[in-house]
Amino acid sequence: MKVTVGSAALALAAAALLSGCSGDTGPAAGRGAPAQAKGPQARQAAEQARLAAAARRWGLDRAPLTPPPPPARKPEITPRDGFEVDGQEEEDLPPVFTTVPTKQKIVFLTIDDGAEKDPDFLRMMSELKVPYTAFLSNYLIEEDYGYFRRMQALGVTLDNHTLTHPYLPGLTYEEQKDEICGMQAVMKRQFGKAPTVFRPPYGNYNGDTLRAAKACGIKYAPLWDEEVFVDHWEYRDWDRSLHPGDIVLTHFRGRDDWDGTMVDDMRRFLNKVTREGYAVARLEDYL
Repeated sequence: MKVTVGSAALALAAAALLSGCSGDTGPAAGRGAPAQAKGPQARQAAEQARLAAAARRWGLDRAPLTPPPPPARKPEITPRDGFEVDGQEEEDLPPVFTTVPTKQKIVFLTIDDGAEKDPDFLRMMSELKVPYTAFLSNYLIEEDYGYFRRMQALGVTLDNHTLTHPYLPGLTYEEQKDEICGMQAVMKRQFGKAPTVFRPPYGNYNGDTLRAAKACGIKYAPLWDEEVFVDHWEYRDWDRSLHPGDIVLTHFRGRDDWDGTMVDDMRRFLNKVTREGYAVARLEDYL
């Protein structure tokens, strides 16, 4: 019987299939051996190359430094000298501090309020793997909770900065409690969790602020030691320098308020801390 070319091809394909089921585990012709898994050093080199490329893409002088692993034992957080209130220790009130006790060359980036919602900022920080903590006020984020949900999905911790950003010492205890506990309720409803970290607006507080914060489930009230703007830095301490464990503040701001964008602001921040040998660590890993 005459076999057509098409039938011959089918027969060869069937034979090859049967051969493949016969236990022969050698590589298929023309495909080569399976790719070998990269070892730790190769993976690290590939990640460093990726970070270097990302740094160039975002206009940085060099890639940010990688922070050390989180401490196995978290440091004890106490109020900064002079930042205590009456009853601080007796009532176990949340400590107000500007630096986390550590000897490692790390700083912590915190960003306040939520006014600017820049998608480029989210991409930049994600690509560079720079951790930060956001302190949010409801009146500035309620128009776009989704932006901050995307931020949260990238691993960013979202914390309490009151409902309306008032000058808290000018309010009664109950009014302060409404501001702080009200924002706790918003955070839980919108982001799934009420935070334990709170920053008073403008860095202003009194004893009632910390009592209200404690009543709302707050354990820590960090301020900052330095503040970075798109065109300059400001310092709390006389030496005008970064120190191990310093908390750095900036804001969600753009061209409407600054002569630049959040990307420009982060470029200034990252270039300085990296140049001075500091890595950016995740604040929550130390609390």
